[in-house]
Amino acid sequence: MVAKYRAATFDFVTQLIRAEDVALQPWRNGGGQTRELLAWPSAEQCNLRIALADIATDGPFSAYDGVERWIVVISGVGIKLTFSDGERELTRRDEPLRFDGADAPDCRLLDGPTRDLNLMVQGGRGAMRPVQSGVAWTETFAMRGVFTVAPGRKRGGSETCDVQAMTLLWSDVADDFAWTFEHDQPQSLTQAWWLGFTPAT
Repeated sequence: MVAKYRAATFDFVTQLIRAEDVALQPWRNGGGQTRELLAWPSAEQCNLRIALADIATDGPFSAYDGVERWIVVISGVGIKLTFSDGERELTRRDEPLRFDGADAPDCRLLDGPTRDLNLMVQGGRGAMRPVQSGVAWTETFAMRGVFTVAPGRKRGGSETCDVQAMTLLWSDVADDFAWTFEHDQPQSLTQAWWLGFTPAT
Protein backbone atom coordinates (compact mmCIF):
# COMPACT_ATOMS: atom_id res chain seq x y z
CA MET A 1 0.00 0.00 0.00
CA VAL A 2 1.41 3.41 -1.00
CA ALA A 3 0.08 6.79 0.13
CA LYS A 4 1.14 10.23 -1.17
CA TYR A 5 1.66 13.23 1.09
CA ARG A 6 2.76 16.84 0.59
CA ALA A 7 5.53 18.33 2.71
CA ALA A 8 6.95 21.87 2.43
CA THR A 9 7.12 22.68 -1.31
CA PHE A 10 7.48 19.19 -2.77
CA ASP A 11 5.59 15.93 -3.11
CA PHE A 12 6.99 12.70 -1.73
CA VAL A 13 5.79 9.13 -1.49
CA THR A 14 5.47 7.38 1.85
CA GLN A 15 5.22 3.61 1.65
CA LEU A 16 3.27 1.55 4.18
CA ILE A 17 4.57 -2.02 3.95
CA ARG A 18 2.73 -4.62 6.03
CA ALA A 19 4.67 -7.71 7.01
CA GLU A 20 1.71 -9.97 6.22
CA ASP A 21 1.79 -8.79 2.59
CA VAL A 22 5.44 -9.81 2.09
CA ALA A 23 6.32 -13.37 1.06
CA LEU A 24 8.73 -15.45 3.14
CA GLN A 25 12.17 -16.15 1.65
CA PRO A 26 14.80 -18.65 2.83
CA TRP A 27 17.97 -17.33 4.40
CA ARG A 28 21.10 -17.28 2.25
CA ASN A 29 22.49 -20.18 4.33
CA GLY A 30 19.12 -21.98 4.64
CA GLY A 31 18.92 -21.60 8.41
CA GLY A 32 15.74 -19.54 8.65
CA GLN A 33 13.15 -17.45 6.82
CA THR A 34 12.97 -13.73 6.09
CA ARG A 35 10.39 -11.20 4.99
CA GLU A 36 12.21 -8.50 3.01
CA LEU A 37 10.25 -5.32 3.71
CA LEU A 38 12.49 -2.97 1.74
CA ALA A 39 15.50 -3.19 -0.57
CA TRP A 40 17.10 -0.07 -2.08
CA PRO A 41 17.82 0.72 -4.84
CA SER A 42 16.85 -2.84 -5.82
CA ALA A 43 16.98 -6.40 -4.53
CA GLU A 44 19.79 -7.15 -7.00
CA GLN A 45 21.97 -4.15 -6.07
CA CYS A 46 21.11 -3.54 -2.47
CA ASN A 47 22.67 -0.75 -0.37
CA LEU A 48 19.82 -0.78 2.13
CA ARG A 49 17.76 -3.72 3.35
CA ILE A 50 15.10 -3.88 6.05
CA ALA A 51 13.77 -7.32 6.90
CA LEU A 52 12.04 -9.47 9.50
CA ALA A 53 13.72 -12.80 10.30
CA ASP A 54 12.00 -15.80 11.88
CA ILE A 55 14.52 -17.93 13.78
CA ALA A 56 13.19 -21.39 14.64
CA THR A 57 16.44 -23.34 15.19
CA ASP A 58 20.00 -22.75 16.34
CA GLY A 59 22.67 -22.07 13.72
CA PRO A 60 25.00 -19.49 12.18
CA PHE A 61 23.96 -16.21 10.60
CA SER A 62 24.78 -15.65 6.94
CA ALA A 63 27.94 -13.65 6.23
CA TYR A 64 27.58 -10.26 4.48
CA ASP A 65 30.99 -8.77 3.71
CA GLY A 66 31.06 -4.98 3.65
CA VAL A 67 27.63 -4.70 5.29
CA GLU A 68 26.84 -2.98 8.58
CA ARG A 69 23.99 -4.66 10.46
CA TRP A 70 21.54 -3.76 13.21
CA ILE A 71 19.32 -6.37 14.83
CA VAL A 72 16.63 -6.14 17.52
CA VAL A 73 14.34 -8.84 18.96
CA ILE A 74 10.66 -8.01 18.43
CA SER A 75 9.02 -11.26 19.65
CA GLY A 76 10.03 -14.40 21.50
CA VAL A 77 12.40 -14.70 24.46
CA GLY A 78 15.54 -13.87 22.49
CA ILE A 79 18.85 -15.15 21.18
CA LYS A 80 22.51 -15.56 22.15
CA LEU A 81 25.04 -14.56 19.49
CA THR A 82 28.64 -15.82 19.62
CA PHE A 83 31.22 -13.53 18.02
CA SER A 84 34.97 -14.02 17.80
CA ASP A 85 35.39 -11.67 20.78
CA GLY A 86 32.62 -13.08 22.98
CA GLU A 87 28.89 -13.65 23.42
CA ARG A 88 25.97 -11.26 23.45
CA GLU A 89 22.39 -12.01 24.55
CA LEU A 90 19.52 -10.11 22.94
CA THR A 91 16.02 -10.04 24.42
CA ARG A 92 12.91 -7.89 23.98
CA ARG A 93 14.30 -5.48 26.57
CA ASP A 94 17.54 -4.77 24.73
CA GLU A 95 18.31 -1.95 22.30
CA PRO A 96 19.36 -2.78 18.73
CA LEU A 97 22.77 -4.44 18.35
CA ARG A 98 25.10 -3.06 15.67
CA PHE A 99 27.79 -5.33 14.19
CA ASP A 100 29.86 -6.11 11.09
CA GLY A 101 27.87 -8.34 8.73
CA ALA A 102 31.03 -10.26 7.81
CA ASP A 103 31.22 -11.63 11.37
CA ALA A 104 28.32 -14.10 10.82
CA PRO A 105 27.87 -15.00 14.51
CA ASP A 106 26.58 -18.35 15.68
CA CYS A 107 23.00 -17.99 16.99
CA ARG A 108 21.36 -19.92 19.82
CA LEU A 109 17.71 -19.52 20.84
CA LEU A 110 17.22 -18.71 24.52
CA ASP A 111 13.80 -20.38 24.76
CA GLY A 112 11.90 -21.13 21.57
CA PRO A 113 11.38 -19.34 18.23
CA THR A 114 12.26 -15.65 17.95
CA ARG A 115 11.53 -12.92 15.42
CA ASP A 116 13.90 -10.03 14.86
CA LEU A 117 14.02 -6.81 12.84
CA ASN A 118 17.14 -6.28 10.70
CA LEU A 119 18.66 -3.18 9.12
CA MET A 120 21.55 -3.80 6.70
CA VAL A 121 23.47 -1.02 4.94
CA GLN A 122 26.56 -0.61 2.78
CA GLY A 123 27.94 2.42 0.99
CA GLY A 124 26.33 4.88 3.38
CA ARG A 125 25.29 5.79 6.93
CA GLY A 126 22.47 3.98 8.71
CA ALA A 127 20.86 3.79 12.14
CA MET A 128 18.20 1.92 14.12
CA ARG A 129 16.85 3.57 17.27
CA PRO A 130 14.11 2.60 19.75
CA VAL A 131 11.03 4.83 19.59
CA GLN A 132 9.87 6.58 22.73
CA SER A 133 6.17 7.22 22.22
CA GLY A 134 5.54 10.93 21.64
CA VAL A 135 9.24 11.89 21.83
CA ALA A 136 10.63 13.63 18.72
CA TRP A 137 13.28 11.98 16.53
CA THR A 138 15.48 14.68 15.04
CA GLU A 139 18.37 12.83 13.36
CA THR A 140 18.85 13.77 9.71
CA PHE A 141 18.91 11.12 6.97
CA ALA A 142 18.21 11.11 3.25
CA MET A 143 15.67 8.34 3.84
CA ARG A 144 13.92 7.34 7.04
CA GLY A 145 11.08 5.35 8.47
CA VAL A 146 9.57 3.59 11.43
CA PHE A 147 8.66 -0.06 12.00
CA THR A 148 6.04 -0.77 14.64
CA VAL A 149 4.81 -3.95 16.30
CA ALA A 150 1.78 -2.18 17.83
CA PRO A 151 -0.53 0.27 16.02
CA GLY A 152 -0.14 4.01 16.33
CA ARG A 153 0.45 7.16 14.33
CA LYS A 154 3.47 8.96 12.93
CA ARG A 155 3.56 12.76 12.93
CA GLY A 156 5.92 15.01 10.98
CA GLY A 157 5.28 18.72 10.47
CA SER A 158 1.53 19.07 9.89
CA GLU A 159 1.15 15.52 8.52
CA THR A 160 -0.23 12.54 10.44
CA CYS A 161 -0.26 8.94 9.23
CA ASP A 162 -1.90 5.98 10.98
CA VAL A 163 0.28 2.87 11.00
CA GLN A 164 -1.04 -0.64 11.59
CA ALA A 165 0.75 -3.25 13.70
CA MET A 166 3.69 -5.07 12.02
CA THR A 167 4.10 -2.35 9.40
CA LEU A 168 7.03 -0.36 8.02
CA LEU A 169 6.38 3.28 7.14
CA TRP A 170 9.16 4.51 4.85
CA SER A 171 9.94 7.82 3.12
CA ASP A 172 12.71 7.95 0.51
CA VAL A 173 12.81 11.76 0.31
CA ALA A 174 14.37 13.85 3.07
CA ASP A 175 12.26 16.41 4.93
CA ASP A 176 13.20 18.90 7.63
CA PHE A 177 10.58 17.86 10.18
CA ALA A 178 11.14 16.14 13.49
CA TRP A 179 9.14 12.90 13.56
CA THR A 180 7.17 11.48 16.45
CA PHE A 181 5.31 8.20 16.84
CA GLU A 182 2.51 7.63 19.34
CA HIS A 183 1.06 4.22 20.19
CA ASP A 184 -2.70 3.71 20.46
CA GLN A 185 -2.21 2.10 23.88
CA PRO A 186 0.58 2.51 26.48
CA GLN A 187 3.33 -0.08 26.07
CA SER A 188 5.68 -1.46 28.73
CA LEU A 189 8.31 -2.59 26.19
CA THR A 190 9.62 -0.90 23.07
CA GLN A 191 7.19 -1.57 20.22
CA ALA A 192 8.61 0.60 17.43
CA TRP A 193 12.00 1.54 15.99
CA TRP A 194 13.27 4.46 13.92
CA LEU A 195 15.28 3.53 10.81
CA GLY A 196 17.47 5.90 8.80
CA PHE A 197 19.83 5.73 5.81
CA THR A 198 21.93 8.21 3.83
CA PRO A 199 23.76 6.83 0.76
CA ALA A 200 27.46 7.66 0.39
CA THR A 201 26.78 9.32 -2.98
